[in-house]
Parts: sequence; C-alpha cells; structure tokens
Amino acid sequence: MSATAVIGLQWGDEAKGKIVDLLTEEHDIVVRYQGGANAGHTVVTGGKTFKLSLVPSGIFRPHVTCVIAAGVVVNFKTLCEEIASLRAQGVSIGDNLMLSDRAHVILPWHIEEDRILNECPGGEAIGTTLRGIGPCYRDKVGRSLAVRVGDFFEPGLKERLLAIAASKAKALIPLGLSPDSPALDGEAVYREYATYAEELRPHVTDTTAFLLDAAENGKKILLEGAQGALLDIDHGTFPYVTSSNSSGVGISAGSGLPAKYITRVVGVIKAYTTRVGGGPFPTEQNNEIGQLIRDRGNEYGTVTRRPRRCGWFDAVAVRYTARLSGVDSLAIMLLDVLSTLPEVKICVAYELDAERIDRFPSHTEQLRRVRPVYETLPGWEQELRGIRRLAELPKAARAYVDRIAELVGRPVEIISVGPDREETIFCQ
Repeated sequence: MSATAVIGLQWGDEAKGKIVDLLTEEHDIVVRYQGGANAGHTVVTGGKTFKLSLVPSGIFRPHVTCVIAAGVVVNFKTLCEEIASLRAQGVSIGDNLMLSDRAHVILPWHIEEDRILNECPGGEAIGTTLRGIGPCYRDKVGRSLAVRVGDFFEPGLKERLLAIAASKAKALIPLGLSPDSPALDGEAVYREYATYAEELRPHVTDTTAFLLDAAENGKKILLEGAQGALLDIDHGTFPYVTSSNSSGVGISAGSGLPAKYITRVVGVIKAYTTRVGGGPFPTEQNNEIGQLIRDRGNEYGTVTRRPRRCGWFDAVAVRYTARLSGVDSLAIMLLDVLSTLPEVKICVAYELDAERIDRFPSHTEQLRRVRPVYETLPGWEQELRGIRRLAELPKAARAYVDRIAELVGRPVEIISVGPDREETIFCQ
C-alpha cells in the first residue's frame, strides 16, 4: 500500500485542489484530515469551476471514495449546502462520501466567539475567516464543551447542548454578545442541527477504522492538506496561524493513518507568494507589482473573496516548510501569472539585524524585522497556457523553475500554467 500527501508549503491558497484532482486518478481514496470550511479548494474541469470547502477534491472521480476524517471540524449547515450545490451541478454524492463520527462540530456560538475574539492584543487581526474554526478546536482541546459528529446519534445530546449554550452565554455576553442572540438558544440550535445530522447520517461512519483497513488491504490513499504549512499551529508564524497542524506533521493525527503508510509527499507552491490576514510577510509587494499579480492570479479568497496580499517567491520560507513536511517533490502553480513581467525576483536569504541568514525565524517579531535578499532573474514575457511539455517552456521560465528547485532542495514534478486540468506540465 502507498499513501500520497499533498501539502501547501506557503500561507495557503497554493491551488492544492488542482493537484489533488490530477493525482486522484491513480488513487482509490481521497482524505481531508484537518481544518474546516475555512479551506477553499478550486477545481476546474470540463469548462466548469467548482468551489469546495469541506468535500475532498476527489469527489469528481466516480471511482474514488472521499473521506472527511476525524481531524476536521465540520459545520453541518455548510456541508449540507456544499453537497446540495455539487449535486445541482451534476456531481454524484452517495456512498462515495464518508464523514468521521469523531470529527468535531462547529456550532453557532463558535462563529460568534470567533467574531468577538478575532483581534490579537495590539489590534492586528489574526486573519480568521470568522467561521468558528478556532473556537471549535479550542473546545475540542478543552473537551467539556465539545460536540462530535457521533454525539448527534446518541441519547442525551439535547440536554448537553442546552448546558453548553448556558455556559457560552456566561462567557460571551460580558464580551458584547446580545443575550437574545440566536446562537445562544440551545433549543433552537439542537432542532436545526439535529435536522442536518439526519441529512448527513448516511455518510457518517468510523473513518479511522475504514482508513486503517484500506491501508492494510493495499488501497491507494491520497491525503489532501488544507491551508498551508506556514499557518501550522505549532510550526507556523504564530499567532497568525490556523488552529490545526497544516504542515505535513499533522497528517497522521488528523487522518488516523500511521506515518509508515505515507510514501510520497508532494509540496504545492505558487510561483510567487500570497498571504491573507495579519502577520509578517517579508516579500510582500504593496505596490503595482503586487496588484498585477493579484489581478492576473485572481488572488481573492475562494471562501471569503478577500483580496490576498501578494509578493515575490520566498525560497527561505519554502525550504523550511519542505523540510518540515518531508516533501519529496514540488508542484509549482500559477507560473503563467508572472508571464508579463520583464524580470522576476526570488528571496534567497534574509537580513536580520544586519546579519544575513538563510533560516526561517521561529519568532514572529524576528520575521517582521527581516529584510529579504533578492536574486533577480529575467522574465519571459510570453504566455504559457498553451504549453504542455517542459522543453517548450521559454528559457527564462525554465531557469526560474530550476532556480526554485535548487534553492528549495527538491525536484519539480508538476508545473501548472493555467487553472484547467489540461493546463499542466508533468516534468518526470
């Protein structure tokens, strides 16, 4: 048996959905193992664009089983709406979608809590999507106020939800939430979410056991990371991070698959860098270059439509996350976005307090102080979307790809030159 993992190596939005869709053809099972509906994956196929936030990107392949594993936090309403939308677009969803009974449930008070607590001391917002992800993970770790998917099919849940709503009221009303907020009406929350649970019941199962059985029976499993490794709760740019382990270190914890089954890790990167929300961004271009990248790359959030901050490729950061995630090869996405530029830049090192360094700082305040050391390469100034072979790339574009591979220390396996499945170059 072999399992392949697809991990974003920047601050998310690396176009992982396309890579998962491409690799799904050679796998039996696709697994989402962490994060929640804050992760937006876009898949373009057959002239149609699909936006996914919880359903794994393998849902468009009829032979594939898609799994939302125990490490994901799930908003029932969002998942039901996403399933309905996909069905309306002709996507078949039945036994091919599984939802872990161990996954934790985002409830209305989590969303209110997220809104109230979004800002860090000092006033800079963390950049949460305000979908209740962090507060749900907080309750998961705290345990006493947490609700899992499987709890909806056991007795006594209504009484638990009423007690949790009362506890949340004591915490959130002093912070400004109205006592009349529907989010604190435990009875109404129970009725609404019990209805969603019944709708989802056919998909709910013990996915941990299913995946362990599949691994032992030689099934090919594809593990779909959400967000990006620089947003990892333990190893990212804390506190401007997500609430789960979004680097490769989170695969086993979220899916339940032991690391010995993971035989291949593909690191997905943009040909430049983007970030959403607060936090340091050494190569950010808050200028006409950044705006050009934003416009050509349609750099607006899949889920939120927030404009993304844009800048040059940061090889220091990606080298760090490639090592952290155990990456074997790279997929470079959106290379076509840079096609109109006469020159392109890569950050090859940092200057920190007048000292040149090639490591990624562990402390956010140090990262704020670094100055990027750039290497400038010639641009290619021609469109790439019709190219399908590595040998057809313009010399300057090939040099840019090769330099990224050299600086990161990993070979490039895939180059994307457009959003559609067909607009892809396989290098190996």
